Amino acid sequence: MIDRELSLSNLAEGDIFHGECPNGASLICLVTSVSENIIEARTVTTQLHFQFDRKTGIAKWGDEPVICTIDSVAPLPMEIHNVMLGLDRKFGQEDDPDDPDQFKLSDAEKRALIFVASFYPSNPL
Repeated sequence: MIDRELSLSNLAEGDIFHGECPNGASLICLVTSVSENIIEARTVTTQLHFQFDRKTGIAKWGDEPVICTIDSVAPLPMEIHNVMLGLDRKFGQEDDPDDPDQFKLSDAEKRALIFVASFYPSNPL
């Protein structure tokens, strides 16, 4: 059995993990910083920022707080991890109205997103 608190305490800046909200929203998150009590992260595609409790793996988000929970910290294969970092950079850049294809997904990005859709549920925390 995986020790949840230990697994959460091992997350470090640059790690990627998965979270989920009660409505089924899937959150592929990049750790941006870690303190004694908080894991700060942002979603790689929508660039939403979250502060997860380092002991419970729970974050509240929105005006009417929705509870989001870290449900997998399994390390991705390096190739997939690197594609996720590229997605984070792509979606973190300014929107260019002159480039309608700016956020179009490459084949590698599509494959990586399909991979994580089954990888994280297969490796729960």
